[in-house]
Amino acid sequence: MDESFFFVANILVVSEVEFLTMQIRPPQKERFTQILSIGIGGSALGPQFVAEALAPDNPPLKIRFIDNTDPAGIDHQIAQLGSELESTLVIVVSKSGGTPETRNGLLEVQKAFREAGLDFAKQGVAITQENSLLDNTARIEGWLARFPMFDWVGGRTSEMSAVGLLAAALQGIDIKEMLAGAALMDEANRTKLVRDNPAALLALCWYWAADGVGSKDMVVLPYKDSLLLFSRYLQQLVMESLGKEFDLDGNRVNQGLSVYGNKGSTDQHAYIQQLRDGVHNFFVTFIEVLRDRPPGHDWELEPGVTCGDYLFGFLQGTRSALYANNRESITVTVQEVTPRSVGALVALYERAVGIYASLVNINAYHQPGVEAGKKAAGEVLALQKRVLAVLNEASCQQPIEPLTLEEIADRCHAPEEIEMIYKIIAHMAANDRALIAEGSCGTPKTVKVFLGECNVDDMYP
Repeated sequence: MDESFFFVANILVVSEVEFLTMQIRPPQKERFTQILSIGIGGSALGPQFVAEALAPDNPPLKIRFIDNTDPAGIDHQIAQLGSELESTLVIVVSKSGGTPETRNGLLEVQKAFREAGLDFAKQGVAITQENSLLDNTARIEGWLARFPMFDWVGGRTSEMSAVGLLAAALQGIDIKEMLAGAALMDEANRTKLVRDNPAALLALCWYWAADGVGSKDMVVLPYKDSLLLFSRYLQQLVMESLGKEFDLDGNRVNQGLSVYGNKGSTDQHAYIQQLRDGVHNFFVTFIEVLRDRPPGHDWELEPGVTCGDYLFGFLQGTRSALYANNRESITVTVQEVTPRSVGALVALYERAVGIYASLVNINAYHQPGVEAGKKAAGEVLALQKRVLAVLNEASCQQPIEPLTLEEIADRCHAPEEIEMIYKIIAHMAANDRALIAEGSCGTPKTVKVFLGECNVDDMYP
């Protein structure tokens, strides 16, 4: 565990005390009551998992997430806050400060603050790399606080940094215990004796079960409601880290491990049937939690049997049934779900990913596929601007000149992009964007398009 993590943790503990003792407060309320976290990928998945696993039933601050650029989803989160927007602390998480989804969420939330007559800067917090676009914006606008994200910390491995620790601390979660659990796991993983190294054992199990080439999927089944989001968190950690086209020597290897899962015993009424009797293209990881409830709170449904005994029986029964049909499984057991055990689980899987990557000779810490997706999205938006420019010019003709999709593609000098142009037209028309499409969308050749009105100012600024 890097010492800088403990330094950040101490800062966060101080910040938690300041927020919760109302030394730092929203302008129009006595105290903050809500957190709205804006981030995507690892900037959201880790904090979401930890909030679900560890937040108390009545936390000092309740947390909500904007983790996508879906306008309806953003509207829903803001609407759910209602009048509590006045007492909402907004945490914006972006390492580079330029992630489009996070930027869009921030702009939408700032608009909501303006419409409510609120000063966003007095309720905004940034977690980002020093001197990033977001860091500079927060500094210039005088946001409430800024927390560092180090350049060597990737989003999917950021839960034990400020990205995860600030939100956890503000919910009343003991982040010192989370860090202590991660530190204990790191210490265990430093031994060179494989049988005593949990991360090495886990990575070797993956290697053996999937033939070292990702031939089988990893199904993660935590038998605890509070660990519901663990499989979603692991999807990014494992798949973004290990899903690589080339190895370190430049050979095309197309490595990876697919991850899915929900929770037990829900999955026994969903896809356990296929896991036992269907195609054998997976291995299972059971996450077993020994303690059912806090001490003194359990009771027996029938003589000698508690509700937790049923859950235990379902786990062990499913495990045995899979084994009987030659289905491989791994069991990771923890005493109970606590900040220490969750910190240890995060560290265990982060280190296992690194060891597995070494076994298959790939780089676990870059994501060229993600960057390719972002580039492609940018190209679509650039094409949309060209389409609008062509339509704007045509709509300024007298009479207005409707264009077919082929004509639009030709005037954009992109005949090979006609399908994408059709998708752009269909999306914009569905959202009443001053664009009129005549004809049947089911038969694109019949579609003719023009803008509702000529906007000369946009054409000739």
